[in-house]
Amino acid sequence: MGYKSDIEIAQETVMEPVSRIAEEAGIEERYVEQYGRYKAKLDYNLLKENNAPDGKLILVTAITPTPAGEGKTTTTVGLADGMKKIGKNVVVALREPSLGPVFGVKGGAAGGGYAQVVPMEDINLHFTGDMHAIGAANNLLAAMLDNHIYQGNRLNIDPRRITWKRCVDMNDRQLRFVTDGLGGRINGVPREDGYDITVASEIMAVLCLASDITDLKNRLSRIIVGYTYQEEPVTAGDLNAAGAMTALLKDALKPNLVQTLEHTPAIVHGGPFANIAHGCNSVMATRMALKLGDYVVTEAGFGADLGAEKFLDIKCRMAELAPSAVVMVATVRALKMHGGAAKTALGEENLEALEKGMPNLLQHVSNIRDVYHLPCVVAVNAFPTDTEAELKLVEERCRELGVRVALSEVWAKGGEGGVALAEEVVRLCEEKNAFAQSYDLDLTIEEKLDAIVKKIYHGDGVVLTPAAKKQADKLAKLGFDKCPICVAKTQYSFSDDAALLGAPKGFTVTVRNLKISAGAGFIVALTGDIMTMPGLPKAPAAEKIDVDENGKISGLF
Repeated sequence: MGYKSDIEIAQETVMEPVSRIAEEAGIEERYVEQYGRYKAKLDYNLLKENNAPDGKLILVTAITPTPAGEGKTTTTVGLADGMKKIGKNVVVALREPSLGPVFGVKGGAAGGGYAQVVPMEDINLHFTGDMHAIGAANNLLAAMLDNHIYQGNRLNIDPRRITWKRCVDMNDRQLRFVTDGLGGRINGVPREDGYDITVASEIMAVLCLASDITDLKNRLSRIIVGYTYQEEPVTAGDLNAAGAMTALLKDALKPNLVQTLEHTPAIVHGGPFANIAHGCNSVMATRMALKLGDYVVTEAGFGADLGAEKFLDIKCRMAELAPSAVVMVATVRALKMHGGAAKTALGEENLEALEKGMPNLLQHVSNIRDVYHLPCVVAVNAFPTDTEAELKLVEERCRELGVRVALSEVWAKGGEGGVALAEEVVRLCEEKNAFAQSYDLDLTIEEKLDAIVKKIYHGDGVVLTPAAKKQADKLAKLGFDKCPICVAKTQYSFSDDAALLGAPKGFTVTVRNLKISAGAGFIVALTGDIMTMPGLPKAPAAEKIDVDENGKISGLF
């Protein structure tokens, strides 16, 4: 039988008006700002004026991703629908997709099959304009910085030590390194410059970690844009830019309310990449969801070594959140790839490759259990090609670790296919846990990095290049050494080498660059050849996207 595409399934759904979704979630009308019939923004006062107890927080994470796909967002949405099916009051909290991946390799990011958030096309494209607002605030700061230098440079900024880049929400490798300000004095001061993708901008991280509008403004003013000739940091506050930037972001800070295919309330807000930034939806969205639902299902980007580590070590620490349970998503297909099976042969039963790939899953699970001390369930995202013997092998290996496995059939069956997983998650949420972070903030920068590499990646330790060592010393002198660490590394391996699949051992991780995101409040450690501006692939997803004469979009996943 031919399967329907995600967009066909989404377009066939009869959505509820967003006002009804808000009503069902217990949100008073005065907090709901509608963007058309099916999208709304939620006023921040909802957080100040709602003193309901917090619900239980459930994190959905995954094994190390492969080109075979794992279906983390699909599982997150399907789990929430499954929990609703068994009578629970549940809200799902997700990240907003970036236009870069939508038109690049990945395609849309609103779930898949019968476990999606809708309106799918809007969420994947302009949505409520948050990404554009973040880009505008980022580029306003860049314009004010260069204008300050052009108008006499009162702050004595060294143009060779500017760290702030411009941004655009598109995969555009051409813009990674540019020279601008050319064409004579009237056109500015010539210098080397570059662009990041919007979701890698520090403003995205700031928006996602801000607890309210005052905190947002304070964080924006702390952003370091460069250094003076005397090597003193220069901030957005020094440029008097924070007020105007906050004005551009005041609506973007409001979480967005939409729905799943089965009309479960979904808050979709903020979208930092997990391999570059911290990879979680906004603190405000999560906090709002916790006030509205008895259970909140949220996700963190890429594998648990990136998304979950940053969710637990950065977001939970800053926002004082404590999860009740973790769901580890895996597919038999992806595990076979980790065990050396070719992408073209994933449909065939291969217990040998599966056995070889299992350590990847088991290492992620034991990290959650033994490092963070959280209860965990493995959700096997089912594919029609999975055989009984393969599924049994996964179950047996997990049972040896004392972890249950639930088969998730949400892609094909929606919430009904997530009931078994939902029941296990509800059970885990009642277990007592002794949640702890993987490192202490009082450690040195190098010690914190070493803890992440040893405890989470299971490597031998961290190596800092001479340049990174110098940066670590400088950050310590400036008083930033007590910040958490955000590691920018490949999502395709526990190590910093994308080719090392499975659960590699005997490697070190080389940090080549350390930079402070003073507004976000963390240090970014760049490893490998990680890019803050991705490029498009040979055949971009954009080539398949089209619109008919009625304005109906096709090819968007």
